[in-house]
Amino acid sequence: MQNAINWFEIPAADFDRAVTFYSTVLATDIQKGEFMGEPQAFFPMDQTSVGGAIVKSDRLTPSMSGTLIYLNLGTVENLEQALGRVESSGGKLLMPKTDIGDPGFIGIMQDSEGNGIGLHAPRPTAA
Repeated sequence: MQNAINWFEIPAADFDRAVTFYSTVLATDIQKGEFMGEPQAFFPMDQTSVGGAIVKSDRLTPSMSGTLIYLNLGTVENLEQALGRVESSGGKLLMPKTDIGDPGFIGIMQDSEGNGIGLHAPRPTAA
């Protein structure tokens, strides 16, 4: 097994608001579409990465309880910038950038829909 996770879905009560929130906070283009009759907005991915989407579905409910996923921001600078955009985009910062040792840095937010979501950046390697 290459990755323990290969797909995730973030539930949205207001689909367009959620897409705007994640596009702004992550400073990335999130493509809207539909899959199996449900509106979905797909996070950037390639054939070897973990994929995921924002989903508007009767089978999913935004929540602060349950599974906590961490989105990979790639660099500490990207993590800091994303955390800085959370509250102005309609979310709530629950944990600021926190050093977690060798794995790097994390922050936790509540998104515009009421989901708890973690953000992660690996520790930079020494040059």
